[in-house]
Amino acid sequence: MIYIKTDEEIELQRLSSLLVGSTLAEVAKNIKPGVKTIELDRIAEEFIRDHGAVPGFKGYGGFPATLCISVNDAVVHGIPDERELKDGDIVSIDCGTVLNGFYGDSAYTFPVGEVDKEILLLLERTKQSLYLGIEQAEAGKRVHDIGYAIQNYVEGFGYSVVRDLVGHGVGKNLHEDPEVPNYGRRGTGAKLRPGMCIAIEPMINLGGKEVFQENDGWTIRTVDGKPSAHFEHDVAIRNGKADILSSFEEIEKVLNKK
Repeated sequence: MIYIKTDEEIELQRLSSLLVGSTLAEVAKNIKPGVKTIELDRIAEEFIRDHGAVPGFKGYGGFPATLCISVNDAVVHGIPDERELKDGDIVSIDCGTVLNGFYGDSAYTFPVGEVDKEILLLLERTKQSLYLGIEQAEAGKRVHDIGYAIQNYVEGFGYSVVRDLVGHGVGKNLHEDPEVPNYGRRGTGAKLRPGMCIAIEPMINLGGKEVFQENDGWTIRTVDGKPSAHFEHDVAIRNGKADILSSFEEIEKVLNKK
């Protein structure tokens, strides 16, 4: 069942999505070697609640935290704990909020201290693949046009696309139809219609595409132990250019000051 949102509903969803960006910016101020991932989670939960919303992930399917914090070879769904970030790490932080009954869902992968150039390029290109996918997210195109654009770009650098996890519709529920894979054949998949809201989230590995789930029942890691990057935006489908509901602007202001 694909939900078509009214313009009013999309504006409510935009508020929730923008709050995710503001939360990630607040977290970004505290990302440095030595910080514990559980501390970043505490900062995020406090910030979200102070802004009249509730964490979208906490308790969802039994997930115990506000943020998914995935370090280095962890792709997604890492659980915050007493681990301290180290110089040279990369950390993917995925955040959800619920405000006015609508979910916002966005992710950003941050470098910690001095990171190898090869890994910084993975981050830069994964983020670029997100925007190439978004360019295909317009009424009349199909879901796999998005995945094809992402896959075609990143595989050109020898990276691989995680197959086991995909983007999704988003709205009054965190995960709605349709699924939005980061790979695919052009011209196939569900037709994109005005008023659909989807989360596009490339998860791109430096090495092979194979992943496994840890014994904690949540954390997904690369089988070969190589790093993975993850970026995510919520977008509304329009006639013409996609309407990006979430934002990296505040996050990147923080990063540019560091």
